[in-house]
Amino acid sequence: MSSSETGAAVEAVFREEHGRLLAALVRRFGDLDLAEEVTSAALEAALVHWPVQGVPAKPGAWLMATARRKAVDRLRRDQAYAAKLALMQVDAVTEPVEGAEFPDDRLLLFFTCAHPALPPEVRGALTLRCLAGLGTPEVARAYLVPPATMAQRIVRAKKKIREARIPFRVPGADEWPGRLPGVLQVLYSIFTEGYVASSGPSLQRADLAAEAIRLVRILRLLLPAEREVAGLLALMLLVHARRDARTAADGSIVLLQEQDRGRWDGPMIAEGLALVRVALTGGPAGPYAVQAAIAALHDEAASVATTDWPQVVALYDVLLVLTPSPVVAVNRAAAVALRDGPAAGLVLLDALRDSDKLRDYGPLHVARGELLERLGRRGEAVSAYGKALDLAGTEPEQAHLRRRLAALSS
Repeated sequence: MSSSETGAAVEAVFREEHGRLLAALVRRFGDLDLAEEVTSAALEAALVHWPVQGVPAKPGAWLMATARRKAVDRLRRDQAYAAKLALMQVDAVTEPVEGAEFPDDRLLLFFTCAHPALPPEVRGALTLRCLAGLGTPEVARAYLVPPATMAQRIVRAKKKIREARIPFRVPGADEWPGRLPGVLQVLYSIFTEGYVASSGPSLQRADLAAEAIRLVRILRLLLPAEREVAGLLALMLLVHARRDARTAADGSIVLLQEQDRGRWDGPMIAEGLALVRVALTGGPAGPYAVQAAIAALHDEAASVATTDWPQVVALYDVLLVLTPSPVVAVNRAAAVALRDGPAAGLVLLDALRDSDKLRDYGPLHVARGELLERLGRRGEAVSAYGKALDLAGTEPEQAHLRRRLAALSS
């Protein structure tokens, strides 16, 4: 096997096994820094040995055995860990055991990374670091901050885990209802940043959205009976299926009503629709299931005009009860405009625009501008688009709004 082929094999294995390996080591040794150190060391060992010996039949088990041995060696060299090592009664593994399997403890990392004691801004970063296997520079790029800034955040988060004694475990049955939504929110936040970037030269970051989907697939594998996990995966798939049609070749925005629906990902939509049925069956629907149902109506329609807008509005009514969010209210108002006309939608948006939470919410001002433009109120539309332009984060959004303003001024 050539060095390039070996490197590709190691990368594929590492991507697949990193989260499982790190989680198993965290559970065994109770130290995230140590687990990360020896996980990286095991990968480096694979890069040395696999080109000579070949990729093992059980590469994950090989990495686990190697990492565990290195962890024991590290603990024995460090007097501060001596007592801990004795208490754990850990024995070194002298040879990799290729046929051995090790348990999948990734669920404990999902809950640790999304622990409510951690600052919201680092939960997603830790999830990408621990479960996606991204390095600090890659995580920094995902959140559009300098690597040094992200490194400091991750260090502080690990310190918080140690000092607050946040346990590396899956919550008990009594904690489950209060903790799973936080995990789902972290994953959805990662996806949202991929769907519409907060800033930068591109509207969307498909690689980040795809990584969020991969992580939710893992979570669904670990929690197959949780319908809201199915709902979140369905929502992501049904939205991500439109990715190729959302921008033109030059990166400019293509509005929903102008998109070539033939470019939507049919197999992804089919998978999403099947998951929606799972998420909506067996009891009251959760918020992600309802959002997925709304996305399904968009994906099943032949055009914007033929979308079942009464049903979309009805689902938003349900969603407002489940999650009374002003952002949901904005989306509902836009749907009402397509069901009942622009004047009806504008009344609802005008009632929302002075909310403290929405005053600087760009999509509200974009929606107002579009409705005002449809009503022929050009001066007010210019004002709304101007406000939206001030708030727009990405270059394609800014360019799109400038074009709208230029068209109104001509």
